[in-house]
Amino acid sequence: MPPTPTERSSSHRSPWLLAGLMAAVASLVAACKSAPEPPAPAQDSTMPSPDTASVKGPVPAAAGSARASAASTARAYREDAATHLYGLNAQRVYKGKLPPMLYAIGVLEVDIDRAGKVTRLRWMRAPKHAPEVVAEIERTVRAAAPFPAPTRMGKVTYTDTWLWDKSGHFQLDTLTEGQL
Repeated sequence: MPPTPTERSSSHRSPWLLAGLMAAVASLVAACKSAPEPPAPAQDSTMPSPDTASVKGPVPAAAGSARASAASTARAYREDAATHLYGLNAQRVYKGKLPPMLYAIGVLEVDIDRAGKVTRLRWMRAPKHAPEVVAEIERTVRAAAPFPAPTRMGKVTYTDTWLWDKSGHFQLDTLTEGQL
């Protein structure tokens, strides 16, 4: 026996009703996934105050510091490494938003051993048109050793993107202030 008009319309609504219900549930789940705000870093009396610091971002470590990193992932360690590099190169960090056209952009992978020593540098994307920038970035990373010791991981390989202005100043993608 063929379905009645009421049965036919409810069977056609059922897939749409189910899809709508699934979309509503997905929206609710997505709305609940926002990450909590990270706690503000503790202020050490030996560190410059945020008002007098010349670098935006986390408070840099003391020059040459081999402080320990509590990071448990390479992504988390990247912020410790970037902060360390900014602390040692504050005068070379581009202040504010970068201009729309950068001189060079490079993606560098860095291996750090358990003591914070740089064991290997590998370019994922080198700015081949600017070999002087490649050499300067490599020199800067090697001179920054020892990096914070990755105590929870033993050793770490992290990747960061170097954003290089024609003035010779840089920002790291991890701590960038963005572009105009």
